[in-house]
Amino acid sequence: MCELMGMSANVPTDICFSFAGLMQRGGGTGPHKDGWGIGFYEGKAQRAFHDPQPSVDSPIAQLVCHYPIKSKNVISHIRQANVGSVNLENTHPFSRELWGFTWTFAHNGQLDPVIFDWPLRFYKPVGTTDSEYAFCWLLDQVRLAFPEPPQKTEPLFELITQCCHKLRALGVFNMLLCDSDWLFTYCTTKLHWITRRAPFGVAQLKDCDLTVDFRGETQENDIVTVIATEPLTDNEVWQPIQTGEARVFKEGETCFYRSE
Repeated sequence: MCELMGMSANVPTDICFSFAGLMQRGGGTGPHKDGWGIGFYEGKAQRAFHDPQPSVDSPIAQLVCHYPIKSKNVISHIRQANVGSVNLENTHPFSRELWGFTWTFAHNGQLDPVIFDWPLRFYKPVGTTDSEYAFCWLLDQVRLAFPEPPQKTEPLFELITQCCHKLRALGVFNMLLCDSDWLFTYCTTKLHWITRRAPFGVAQLKDCDLTVDFRGETQENDIVTVIATEPLTDNEVWQPIQTGEARVFKEGETCFYRSE
């Protein structure tokens, strides 16, 4: 299956260190060689890179790895194709506009083909993956329930959680979803997170010989949460997200949580 990575932080932060580990799994230390993508939020704007080539060999991935783009919310994905051919339109993350915001989505898993029979109203897929179709259906449900942004966020989170439960009934549905402000996560099988805050320490990547001492890279009040399918470091304690669990992050902190 594919692998996911996300970040939520309270200050603009680069993800070069974590991405350096993730990209090795795209055809190097892992089999996810069927394309990759990453989206960075800078305010409401999104800066995105996609490539259908393995990330371990991608010059674009090398650029992202060494270009310290500062962002408070990031979603990345490396693909091992199950549904849909290997091409640019099938690379995650996918993006759509809702309420004047760019929503970004990435999925790990495979869904029953019956998903393609679920009706779509507002959003249509560009590619041929079950993942993009599920994203279009999910945003359809949000837009139908809330034609305008809701005054309170909790009913929105509850709706998204219920939609995720329905999608999970079709197979494996691990996902990351972001509107530039909130980073929504949902787990069926594998998803982990770690929050780094003062006192900061040293982290060592699993997939390449790279270490960083965050004490020299951060300020005392910085809070940075990284979410990944599998832990990216081997000397830190990552928290597993449980099956059927939804967790929403903002500014690096958990602000909403539901589990079955």
